[in-house]
Amino acid sequence: MTAMAKRRMAVGLILAATLALVSCSGNNAPQPGTPAFYFGAAKETYNAGDYQKTIEHLGNVLSSENEYTARALPWMLVMSSGMAQGNMDLADALDRGSKANRGQSNEFRRQATAARGAANSLSLQFADTFAKLQGKDDVTLAFPYPTGSPTEVLLLTKIGNGVMPPAAELETAQKRAIERAVLLGVCRAAGAQDDPGKAQDLLKTGDAKVPRATFVYAMAKALFDESQLYTRDKLDQPDKMKIFCTRAQDALKQVPASKDSADLDKKIQAALKKAKA
Repeated sequence: MTAMAKRRMAVGLILAATLALVSCSGNNAPQPGTPAFYFGAAKETYNAGDYQKTIEHLGNVLSSENEYTARALPWMLVMSSGMAQGNMDLADALDRGSKANRGQSNEFRRQATAARGAANSLSLQFADTFAKLQGKDDVTLAFPYPTGSPTEVLLLTKIGNGVMPPAAELETAQKRAIERAVLLGVCRAAGAQDDPGKAQDLLKTGDAKVPRATFVYAMAKALFDESQLYTRDKLDQPDKMKIFCTRAQDALKQVPASKDSADLDKKIQAALKKAKA
């Protein structure tokens, strides 16, 4: 065999080996449309701050029972409840703005209605997903500490004082409100309601374990908070308000008695009594 032929054979062998490695690498990657693919996509969009895409990917994971369900379900609960609360916070600020700025009250109310519409969709998704939470084991929080800040959103204060921002700034206000609400929801779910630093430390591993009672109490609190979306002065849907309150009470039955659970139960009973009046 000539030297030229040997060189050609060597090059051919190298190319074949390279293609084999690429092929093996590609086969190891999650295939599009699989739970593994969607769970990985949820991580990417979450880290990028695109929470809407995150819950879409998690929804795809939860469309079937699979190896990622146990990790995706608590994540979906925290995300959907937090996003709902963020939209509720924006709507409340817009309500205050409509009273402070009578000249633009119609626009404030229109935007508040849109925000509550978004909150309604997310709240219903949250309540339906919570019904799937089963078992007695600790709950896994398979995601890192979220972006955002626990402090009040200054743009919401501005809106509440009657300043209607441009569309882009209003969108930013919504994003910041959602980020804050998700962050606070994560802290509650991790058992660190008033200690973001503690929650951040706990979630460093991306696979934190929290007592089920701690997580369920946080979800009961979220169910009650979102029941207030349906009061007479907001969406005025008393049947939904009662359903959320009842589910919150049922969740509390899974939690050991404490001052916090007793206080929450009193709030729920008061809300139900007010709805009957």
